[in-house]
Formats: sequence, structure tokens, C-alpha cells
Amino acid sequence: MYDLIIIGASAAGCSAAIYSARRGLNFKIITDGLGGEVALSGAVGNWPGIKNIQGFELAKNFVDHVRSYGVEIEEGYRVEKIEQQKNHHIITAKNATGATKTYETKTVIIATGIHPRRLGIPGEKEFDRKGVTYCTVCDGPLYKNKTTATVGAGNSALESAIMMSGIAKKVYLLSKYPNTPEKNGGFPPGENILIDKVKQLSNVEIVYEATATEIIGDKKTTGLKYSDSTGAQHEIAVDGIMVHIGQIPNSDFAAVAKDKGQQIVIDAKCHTNIPGIFAAGDVTNIPFKQIAIASGQGVIAALAAIEYINRWE
Repeated sequence: MYDLIIIGASAAGCSAAIYSARRGLNFKIITDGLGGEVALSGAVGNWPGIKNIQGFELAKNFVDHVRSYGVEIEEGYRVEKIEQQKNHHIITAKNATGATKTYETKTVIIATGIHPRRLGIPGEKEFDRKGVTYCTVCDGPLYKNKTTATVGAGNSALESAIMMSGIAKKVYLLSKYPNTPEKNGGFPPGENILIDKVKQLSNVEIVYEATATEIIGDKKTTGLKYSDSTGAQHEIAVDGIMVHIGQIPNSDFAAVAKDKGQQIVIDAKCHTNIPGIFAAGDVTNIPFKQIAIASGQGVIAALAAIEYINRWE
């Protein structure tokens, strides 16, 4: 019987593990991949204390720190379900070969993060991190005085265009919706204050009723093709493409309360609606998806789990 099982080994999971190790808990980490989305990021310039670091290097630092405490990491296993039995939980995980393991634990911290919704068009996979990014905050500064395109019609896309207007010399914003009152000026999910601000920016060109169809380039992104409402194809030359069409929480295995976006609902101490199950980081309904915030959430979840374990019977 473990005191704790942490699911996930990125910012939230590793932070939870460090605090749990320092408290002497009997626990382990289960993860299907080390580093999560952090490891797939480009340059990270907003991690406190480090001016600039590559995402994969930062993720490695997280894991190295955890391992320095002798923490056991069950790598390559994906959790399939968590079952509650009386006062504890049984976790079932499977690896790529189909081998299955089960674990009994007093508490669980779910720190499995999110993955970005992809466009699913030719060139997207090939130019990922070679001009295609799903995090403007992370990678936008790389395109100073260049030309970029943001794809999306929600607040994250609008915020991306606003941020890039202060960095890039030219910004295209592609919305699949028409510029009509019925479609909230081309951005149905967006807030009006952000829409109005974007439309006032002189270096932002909004392309309405545009559906991205292909990302082109050589060793890096050089352009974006899209179709208009008539089906006609167009091409714009860009150095970078910011895709903001939604995020998908990695929460399908967890039978806990979730919101309509499948984010795990937590309280201020990272409790879910199931006693003994906590969640932290981007997989939860916290409003901002940032590495530093996820790390802090991991600490909260670990301390809350320790409180629970101290009262466990």
C-alpha cells in the first residue's frame, strides 16, 4: 500500500514529488512520458530564475531533481483507470506492449496535463517546433520583427494576436467564422473587449471565413495555405504559426467531476470530488496554463495529500 501515487511527470507531478519525497512518503510516479508538454516546448523564457532554457532541458531538470531523492518513476505506463475501494484506491496502468500493473494507494495526485488540439492538416506535424507552436506565451518572442499567423477564434487566439502585435512586424489572424453580428464579429467564443482591441491593431490583419489547409516550408515554416468560404485556396508567407483552437485535458481515465471541457474540477487545495484523489496543473480547471502555475499547483496538491494521509484510517 503506497501513501501516494502521482500520475504524470512534468511541472505539476515533479513538484508534487519533490515535496512528497522531502516529507518521506512511500510513493511513486507513473507516467507514459517524462516531461509532458514542457519537454516539447521550444525556448522557455518565463521560468523564474532562468532567463532562457529549452523546454526539454527544463523538463530534464525537473526529473533529475526528483530522481535525486531516489523517487521511483514507473515510466512508459499509461493509467487506464482509478477505482475507489473503501478507504483507498486501485490504479491500473498499461504499457505499449500490453503489460498491465496495478497499485494500491491511500492517495492519488493526477498531474497528466493537456495536449493541444491539432489542425490535422499536411505539414503540421513536420513543422512542429519548426515554426508551428501551440503556445504563444512560450514561443512568441522568437518571432521578433517577423511575420506570424494565429489560427483560432477564441480568447486564446485573440490574446495570441494581441501579444504578437507587439513583437512581430505583421500578424495574420485566421478565423473560420464570418464577420457578422450573429458570429460576434467573427469570434463567437471571444470576449468583446479582446475582439475590439484586436480590430484596432494596425499590424494585425484578420482573415475571416478562413480554414487552414496546409503548412508549407523547407527546414522551417515559410507559409500557410487556407481556403475561403467559396473554397478558393490562398497562401500567405509567414515565419511562425500559432495554433489556438483549444486544449484537450488528459483526463479520460479519471472518474472524477469534470467541467464541460473535461478539465478536472478542484478546490483551492486541489481536492477533487473523490476523497483521496487530488489533481494539479493543466489537467484541472485552473484559468491559466503555465509551467510556473502548474508547478505551484503540484506543491499544493502534495501538501493537501499529506494532510489527508495524516488523518487516514
